Order: sequence, then C-alpha cells, then structure tokens
Amino acid sequence: MLAATPIGNLGDASQRLVAALGAADIVAAEDTRRARDLARGLGATISGRLLSLHEHNERDRCDELVAAAIGGATVLVISDAGMPAISDPGFRLVEAAVAAGLAVTSLPGPSAVLAALAVSGLPTDRFAFEGFLPRKAGERAQRLTRLTAEERTLVFFEAPHRLAATLAAMDAAWGERRASVSRELTKKFEETMRGSLGTLAAWASAGVKGEIVICVEGRAAGAASWDEVVGEARSRVASGERAKDVSRDLAAASGLPQREIYAAVVASKGTDATLA
Repeated sequence: MLAATPIGNLGDASQRLVAALGAADIVAAEDTRRARDLARGLGATISGRLLSLHEHNERDRCDELVAAAIGGATVLVISDAGMPAISDPGFRLVEAAVAAGLAVTSLPGPSAVLAALAVSGLPTDRFAFEGFLPRKAGERAQRLTRLTAEERTLVFFEAPHRLAATLAAMDAAWGERRASVSRELTKKFEETMRGSLGTLAAWASAGVKGEIVICVEGRAAGAASWDEVVGEARSRVASGERAKDVSRDLAAASGLPQREIYAAVVASKGTDATLA
C-alpha cells in the first residue's frame, strides 16, 4: 500500500493515512526519522516495523518487502512528502510487487504537482510531469530541446539553488512562454509567481528558497514542430543554402533555438560542404 503524506501542512493528512500508520505490519519510509515525526504530529502510533526505503537501498529492500507481503504482512510505503514512486522511492518496489502477483493499492492525498498546476494559470486539461531536469547544463539543454514540440503544459521539480539557471535555460530553448513558479506549497510562506520565462529567470536570480515546482505552457498548437523545422533546414542546406543562414532564419520564424537547429543540420549526412 502506497500512501500520500502532507507536502507541508499536516492538516492535509487523511484519516486513512493515520489509520494505516498504526495498522501496518511494516512501514517502509524514505526517512525513518521524518516518519516518526509525521506520526507524532498526526497523533498516530507506528506499531509495526519501521524500515528505510530510499533511492540507495530500494533494490535491496524489494525482495525483503515482497517476501513479507507474500507471507501476509501489510506493507505501507511512504515518502517524505507526497505520493511514493512519483520522483520518490517506490517504483521499483511496486514493479516487484506487481511481478509477484501482489495487490498494490494507494491512499491518495496531497500532490505538489497538482497543487502547482491548479494555481499556475496555465491550461490544465492536458499536462506532462517531467520531474527533475538533468543537473549538467549540456544534458539539461538536450532534454529541453526534445521537449520543444510538446503542446501539453509541462511540470517540473527543481532545487532552489538551480532555479534561476533552469528558467534561463528554458527561456533560451523555448522563448517567452508563460510559466509559473510555486514554492513552499501549503506552508506558511507559500508563493506562486507567474510571468514569462525570462521574467521569472530574472526574479529567481536574486535567490529563492523552499521546495520548487515549475509549470510552463506547451508549444502553441499549429506551430511548426521540431521535426518539421529540422526537416526544412536540412532540405534548404541540401539545395545549397548556408547552414548558419538557414538556422538563423528558421529560429526567428519558429522560436526554436538557432544553435540546436544548426547542430541538427551538422549532425545530418551530406551537409559538410555548405556548413560555413
């Protein structure tokens, strides 16, 4: 059983969570100290075994917890905040439990993703959760490029000390799209800032604290996709135009990053003679 825990405000905990903490034979927690603090704050008593289940030991814990469940034990999985397995430990255990034919259930509750999306002011009918972007600038830029054609609202987690750089990278990759940054959701200093990516990057450059969720509007429907732009670039270069000129023209017309268009053309075969 996976149970969502409060993302900041203990008042958001469900009665089912309180009951499950007291009834489970095993409570597998991302941080056992925080699990004890949570139970204490909710007036619950963890009567079963309390075990750690985090990113460094989840693979090793799977066999033990699955065996316990097969033997009849009720296993409750919680993370530090929100739903386990969503950018938190739990996926591998669920995968192993499903493979073993065990019933897997969840106790729904607080979600930073949905809370931030709901107040973002961006379309909510279709969205994609991308979790954390790569920390290295080059890998992050590549991931953002691959998401350029995505029309759904995009939701990301980010650490406060990387927020400004991430927003700036998004602005460089996607241009002046609308976005929101929510921090400290459900807590005393909860705040949501809305604006263009460039505006938010400038705001974040002064320093931001707290847990961060970024929402960014998707590519406008009907706009040229990444594949279409690159296809046109390659066709024009093959006909004799200079790659740099083509990349500049298409970047201005599509809003896609010039350097990424150019790199895609360079990577294709048969363009070396006209890359200058």
